[in-house]
Amino acid sequence: MKKIAATIALSTLAATGAEAQEERRRIAPAPVYEVAPALGRFTDDLLFGEVWARPVLSPRDRSLITLAALVSTGRTAQIGAHVGRALDNGVRPEEVGELITQLAFYAGWPVAISAVFETRTVFEQRSIGPVAESGAARIELEAAAEAARKAAVDGAVGPTAPALADLTNRVLFGDLWQRPDLAPRDRSLITMAALIAIGQPEQLPFHAGRAMDNGLSRDEAAEVPAHLAFYAGWPRAMSAVPVLEKVFAGRAAAAAAGTDLRVIPAAPETATPGPDAYFTGEVKVYGHYQGDAPARIGGATVAFAPGARTAWHTHPLGQTLFISEGRGLVQKDGGPVLEVGPGDVVWIPPMTRHWHGAAPDAAMTHFAIAEALDGSVVTWMEKVSDAVYPSGG
Repeated sequence: MKKIAATIALSTLAATGAEAQEERRRIAPAPVYEVAPALGRFTDDLLFGEVWARPVLSPRDRSLITLAALVSTGRTAQIGAHVGRALDNGVRPEEVGELITQLAFYAGWPVAISAVFETRTVFEQRSIGPVAESGAARIELEAAAEAARKAAVDGAVGPTAPALADLTNRVLFGDLWQRPDLAPRDRSLITMAALIAIGQPEQLPFHAGRAMDNGLSRDEAAEVPAHLAFYAGWPRAMSAVPVLEKVFAGRAAAAAAGTDLRVIPAAPETATPGPDAYFTGEVKVYGHYQGDAPARIGGATVAFAPGARTAWHTHPLGQTLFISEGRGLVQKDGGPVLEVGPGDVVWIPPMTRHWHGAAPDAAMTHFAIAEALDGSVVTWMEKVSDAVYPSGG
């Protein structure tokens, strides 16, 4: 009898141990198994047993991505548990707060404020005191990239929504993105994840490229939609894939193009005449260049004799003129004729009908820069009539 009793006891103990191990392995709450047992199994075995364990992204990165998805989509009931997991995975309290601040700009103030109250509850439970802002030096953004970004915002947004363009340049990139409370890579990763989660793939190329410039690898970037499929849904994750494909292809093409520096001689003596269909008067074009793919910038030096000018035209992504010599004129359709001189820079917004050329009594040379859209740099229209062009005197 004693032997039988001992056998039963060992069997019971073994069963109890197995059940306890099963309980410890479970992350899905008991009601999930009671209502949707398959969901419970997918949660424990697939989401946390496989996806969260994948080494492509660290647990800390996965916590940042998950919190970005939950905060940006207003999933407040899930935020507390994942704030706790993020803290356990090495995300500092001040970084959690800065993540919420970042997403206020990309997903809206209401979701950010709601996330604050859920997060404060976790902080109180863990005896985490008030968070202080970092006193570290502000992050310097790359000057050339910022100049290009600002020009794009001024050209595409400024004419229609000048207040939005100002806030974008002055606050979003002039303040928020320079805050040292989050590393640039983390800030980019959070923004990228939020854009996918809220279904804004059209905003993803810029931020995916920025994330990779800030240190996110190609494999890490590719892992983001795989993780987000579980937190934002398969459709939004799948919508991000073709966008990332183009970003990866563009960066690969840039790498393949090499980094050889080239000099294009000015050589005005080899200038070609400006086509008669597009210019009035004597015009010479030289020093023309076009960047290798994926670059879309091209330009040339154009010399106008007195009274010479372009025809009316537009540029899909705008144009910049740098006046190097002489005295010139520029006018947008319906606007005044403006005089320009050496050192002046002229910005023509996208799709703005305009012309430019020399003054009636003085020659002018400028360097013109424009960006191609789907291979198109300019759309030419009719010539500027003598009635429109000021005759001087």
